[in-house]
Amino acid sequence: MSRINLLILINTTTMAERLVILSDMWGSKKGLWITSYLGYLQQYFDIVFYDSQQLSGIESAGNTPENICEALAGGGVERAARQLLRKEKIPSHYLTFCAGGTIAWQAALMGLPVKSLYSISPVLLSEQLEKPSCPVKLMFGEYHGDIPSASWAVSRGIEYKMVPRFGRELYSDEKIIREVCMNLLDDVLKKQYQG
Repeated sequence: MSRINLLILINTTTMAERLVILSDMWGSKKGLWITSYLGYLQQYFDIVFYDSQQLSGIESAGNTPENICEALAGGGVERAARQLLRKEKIPSHYLTFCAGGTIAWQAALMGLPVKSLYSISPVLLSEQLEKPSCPVKLMFGEYHGDIPSASWAVSRGIEYKMVPRFGRELYSDEKIIREVCMNLLDDVLKKQYQG
């Protein structure tokens, strides 16, 4: 039986797991790539999507990455984490991108019920001393810039992957989209089927 057939069998014999997706710092404004993730995942998960800019209340921060990053670091992540805590009460798996990863991380530390966190290119994590009390996977592009070291991740029991020849927005590449979705399906649905 092929991997895809096994996943279809798993989905048809069990109730769908809940997956919360948090956008990158651009929110839904530059998020056409998110439709590729939804195309792979919507038939296997009950999906909820959040725009990170809307959660953080920084929609008027301007159109430059610098302005958005400054607004996120200046209280936007904290506001978004509190909003997420108010909105999400059901234990769920989280798939996050860029700022969305930082928001979910912070919310998990504040008590958000997270079954697993798979974060692609999260920002501002190097300073974190604690990790959420759930399985965490991080993926970064080689040219991302300010990212935690592999030793930082290992010391916290975090699965960590560095992808060569990619930058911060590696999550918008079709090859990475497919890899992330297949990994997520393997991790979540195989455990669900075995459990």
